[in-house]
Amino acid sequence: MSQGKVASPALADMNENVTLNETRAPLPWIQTNNGNSSLELSSKLPIFVINPWDIMLCISGTIIACENAIVVAIIFYTPNLRTPMFVLIGSLATADLLAGVGLILNFIFQYVIQSETVSLITVGFLVASFTASVSSLLAITVDRYLSLYNALTYYSEKTVFCIHMMLIITWGVSLCLGLLPVLGWNCLEDYSSCSIVKPLTKSNVTLLSASFFFIFILMLHLYIKICKIICRHAHQIALQQHFLTASHYVATKKGVSTLAIILGTFGASWLPFAIYCVVGDSHYPAVYTYATLLPATYNSMINPIIYAYRNQEIQRSMWVLFCGCFQAKVPFRSRSPSDV
Repeated sequence: MSQGKVASPALADMNENVTLNETRAPLPWIQTNNGNSSLELSSKLPIFVINPWDIMLCISGTIIACENAIVVAIIFYTPNLRTPMFVLIGSLATADLLAGVGLILNFIFQYVIQSETVSLITVGFLVASFTASVSSLLAITVDRYLSLYNALTYYSEKTVFCIHMMLIITWGVSLCLGLLPVLGWNCLEDYSSCSIVKPLTKSNVTLLSASFFFIFILMLHLYIKICKIICRHAHQIALQQHFLTASHYVATKKGVSTLAIILGTFGASWLPFAIYCVVGDSHYPAVYTYATLLPATYNSMINPIIYAYRNQEIQRSMWVLFCGCFQAKVPFRSRSPSDV
């Protein structure tokens, strides 16, 4: 009996520990990464914990989707905006709209529907959307260069055919890159080959980074040529008028500064993430991936401001569209004799 009394407290402690362990629910969305996890579970009860970085990505995706949805609607419902330039702007807005929707879906599926298949589809959707966005920026740069280099023949059928070919190549390549994770180019079966963006492999991320560096260097080369053309045109106008007016200098400076802002914004947004994709490793803390990926999404947030909302024709169409919507909601009031 004395031995039973001594053993009963130990048995009670063991039962208590088993009960506490059973009350702890598994949290599959919290993954430790070699002790680098920033989230820790301190309570004995199951807690639904959301990563703050995921919340910021979801907010960024919501803003991106709203901004670009307006641009897509304006270009789609305005017959006058059918020139090659606006078609390319519409392609950029569509890609950014899909990227914003992808960020929202990624947040929902990550915390609601946890499935490897859904994860692959979501990652492929984001890869295709952001690739189309970056490629559309290159297409817009090529279009601007052609509009200055071949100003006399820019509005010919040859230019329209060139624009259509660029759109086909842009969306075709983006779709192929987005399908790679779904078709098997992923690290679900071999976690040692995972990159900083799971479930993409290191080779997949290296390919995407190399494509970005190629596009960035090509855009830089084209913008340098555009700056030379702008300066040469200003110099020719000055020779024809025998002097360089202040307005010509201001216009030239404004054009060059605008190009610098466009390229600088693009590089500042995507370069940190592209470089980290090359030098980073899956064993590094996930906070580094979030810290470089979040600024990359800002490029899709800034694109409609630079390429769409600053355009006077889009501003005019947007004003007409919103005025029509507001006027349609105004209730009808019958006219009285005093109104005549």
